[in-house]
Amino acid sequence: MELTIREANNGDIAAAKRVVFDVLAEYGIEPGPAATDSDLDDIEATYIASGGTFRVIETADGKLVGCGGLLPTSADELELRKMYLLPEFRGRGLGKRLLVELIEYARQRQVARITLETATDLKEAIALYQAFGFVPYSRANLAGRCDQAWELHLRD
Repeated sequence: MELTIREANNGDIAAAKRVVFDVLAEYGIEPGPAATDSDLDDIEATYIASGGTFRVIETADGKLVGCGGLLPTSADELELRKMYLLPEFRGRGLGKRLLVELIEYARQRQVARITLETATDLKEAIALYQAFGFVPYSRANLAGRCDQAWELHLRD
């Protein structure tokens, strides 16, 4: 099956929310449409206009099956957000492919690091982050559903 990774637009909002909320439900995690997940209400303004990116993975027939974005948190840092993949599309290297694209995006913008927040239950995602060199770090304020913070340094 042919799968494409492309920059998202506001026409992808409903499908991206479906992917994110379905994966959260799979792990017993409550979505936060009015809080943690409100960044999905306007992908173009939140991600693209701010200097970030939001990518979607879609099938040849246009079904959105995964997503992930980078949101600027400072001039030197991007936060990896909303990186989710529907269960039937896992194990095909798509998460790795998407993460490679996102890290390359960050490198092109010459940021010093990428950060992310996650939950212990998302073991597969954490293993992927570790494989790419992300390491845990202490962060004072985490999103309500997250209990871990990770970072990837892109400069020595």
